[in-house]
Amino acid sequence: MPSSAIERIVIPGTFDPPTYGHLDIFERAARICPRVTIAVAASKDKRGTGTAFTLDERVEMVREAISEAQLEGDFDVAPMTGLLVDFCRERGAQAVVKGLRTPSDFEWELQQADLNARLWPDMESIFVMSSPELSCISSTYVRELASFGADVSAFVPPSVGRRVDERF
Repeated sequence: MPSSAIERIVIPGTFDPPTYGHLDIFERAARICPRVTIAVAASKDKRGTGTAFTLDERVEMVREAISEAQLEGDFDVAPMTGLLVDFCRERGAQAVVKGLRTPSDFEWELQQADLNARLWPDMESIFVMSSPELSCISSTYVRELASFGADVSAFVPPSVGRRVDERF
C-alpha cells in the first residue's frame, strides 16, 4: 500500500501545439490532484520529423493556453529533456496522468506505463479518457490542417492559433 497520498502529478507530452484536448486533460487532472506539472518534452526525434515548434515555444504556448483558459489549479509548466521518471522524482511527483482518445492510445500508453513502473515502481500511472467532443483533436491533425491553410480555431486556444497561423 502506498505510504502517502498523491500530492503532485505530472502530465507529459510534446504539446506541438497544445490543443483544447490537452486543456481538457489538464483541467480534469487538477480535479484528481491540485498540484499539476505539465512536462513539455523535448522529443527531438518524434516520428523522425522533429517538432514544428521549439521546446521554448511549446512551453510558452502551454503557459499562455492555461492562462487564457483560466484553468483552476496549481499549474507549473516546465521543459523536460530526460527520462519522465527522473523528471517526476526531481519534482516530487508521485503520479503521471495520460490522456487517452482511442484504444490505440491505450496500447501505446500502457507500454510506456509498464516501462516506467520498472524504472520506478512507486510512480502511479493514471489514464484519463478525453471528453467525447474532443477525442478527434490531436496536435498532428492541427499541424496537418494548418499546413493546408485550414482554420484550426475550433481545436486550439486563440493564442495558440495565432502561433500556428504564423508558422504554417
